[in-house]
Amino acid sequence: MHTSEAGVEFIKQWEGLRLEAYFCSGEALTIGYGHTGSDVFVGQVITKQEAEDLLKKDLVKYEDAVKKYINIALNQNQFDALVSFTYNCGRFALRGSTLRFKLNRKDDPFLVVK
Repeated sequence: MHTSEAGVEFIKQWEGLRLEAYFCSGEALTIGYGHTGSDVFVGQVITKQEAEDLLKKDLVKYEDAVKKYINIALNQNQFDALVSFTYNCGRFALRGSTLRFKLNRKDDPFLVVK
């Protein structure tokens, strides 16, 4: 399963687009739709297409984390929401989250696909 176009648009909406590198509230150097990493540098400027490409590339690792840490069946909307959560909070935040434990234990019937 991969993030749907609606899921990608949701992430883009909440992340916002910044074509010039900046320090986010967590003090990480960031560019595009929330992209961070050693490839981001002060003064860097990218195009909208480069931001889209970075987002698509970044999504792979967050999708993989959802697939790795969530062991119940998910519908597309649930998968998209979990990828968005993981993109925003991080893979290790998902791994240690109450959300993950509740989902995997099927504690909340509203979160589990029947």
